[in-house]
Amino acid sequence: MPRRGKGILTMTDGASAMDRLLGSLAGAKRRGLPPVERWNPPFCGDLDMRITRDGTWFYLGTPIGRPALVKLFSSVLKREGDGYFLVTPVEKVGITVEDAPFQAVEMAVEGEGDGRRILFRTQVDDLVTVGPEHALRFERSRGDGVTPYVHVRRGLWARVTRALTYDLLALGEERGIDGEAQFGVAAGGLFHIVAPAAELGGEGGEA
Repeated sequence: MPRRGKGILTMTDGASAMDRLLGSLAGAKRRGLPPVERWNPPFCGDLDMRITRDGTWFYLGTPIGRPALVKLFSSVLKREGDGYFLVTPVEKVGITVEDAPFQAVEMAVEGEGDGRRILFRTQVDDLVTVGPEHALRFERSRGDGVTPYVHVRRGLWARVTRALTYDLLALGEERGIDGEAQFGVAAGGLFHIVAPAAELGGEGGEA
């Protein structure tokens, strides 16, 4: 992540920032998600914290092994432009996100066609139902094939795992959109386009 103003925190400063962050959150009772979109505290530098492509959180190069702590941090994660921050009412620290901050690790499907309901659970137990507020998007790259993402909240997305990618694409169908055959997945009253049908040519998914 590029430096922003105060730059990368030293190990000592980073430990102090972590202590302050935990202190700010320690007394918070979970009553829904904190309103981080309304918090605009001063930026205090970048913390040596990283979320890898598989959704694992690292601090100082070591995986954070406490799921409850990861859930706590994920609840105060905020995206501004291309940057990701952990935010409290009094301070903001930058972290690195390699791809998407969340992983969609479970999927449930009900119904068919436009009325189909697709529910995802993330690795931090967010539950999202695909629809206007939680859209699907699909990225394609040479070698990686098709990679789906589902919007979780506030510009934060979850990358769908490899196993679920196959299950999700198995729900796909072709439809004519603006005179062109498109392959996509119907859910939540929308048709989520994967790619033009003529361009897929047997690509696989990867996550």
